[in-house]
Amino acid sequence: MKKYGRTHHLPVSPGATSDDKVMQNIDALIAGDMVVTEKMDGENTTLHHGGTYARSPDSRHHPSRDWLKAFAAGISSRLSEDERVVGEYLFARHSVVYDRLPSYFLGFAWIVGDIVQAWDDTIERFAGLGVTPVPVLYRGAYRPRLFEDLAASLDLRRQEGFVARVADAFAETDMPARMGKYVREGHVQSDTHWTKVEIVRNGLG
Repeated sequence: MKKYGRTHHLPVSPGATSDDKVMQNIDALIAGDMVVTEKMDGENTTLHHGGTYARSPDSRHHPSRDWLKAFAAGISSRLSEDERVVGEYLFARHSVVYDRLPSYFLGFAWIVGDIVQAWDDTIERFAGLGVTPVPVLYRGAYRPRLFEDLAASLDLRRQEGFVARVADAFAETDMPARMGKYVREGHVQSDTHWTKVEIVRNGLG
């Protein structure tokens, strides 16, 4: 079991805090075909051959994860020992309110060994497993002010931000250079962590 790496903030991201890392150079990210997906406000979660874990392999039990365990039971047995499906688990409400989700688990990465697989291959694998992918906001080559224009198009009441990644496969160790995120300013609006309060369930569409 392996913890999913941290995604660094894009230089234009206003939501970076003192604890976050910011990309110093985006050349490797914008050099070719790129995919920009919506950054969902949930819990980073990994499905693997032996089950599932939230963010870290040593994550503790939380009542909101019962739905995820049932969902993972139908997928984990079809994954090989070197496969991981990583996504956002959205059962419990955090800062953004969702009322028409297509699923409580939305996938954004398929990793085999230490390689983050190409986006098109990822979507094909998700389809075979019954995993719904996160929404795609843009696909294509980089152009000047692309990230600024995407940021301006966000509904900040309902969207946390976006994640840009190269469309091709890349090593997990290259994540800091091959992908970056934009997070809205002042995203976290409470000093109390969501796991410490009553569970409020997001809505399915």
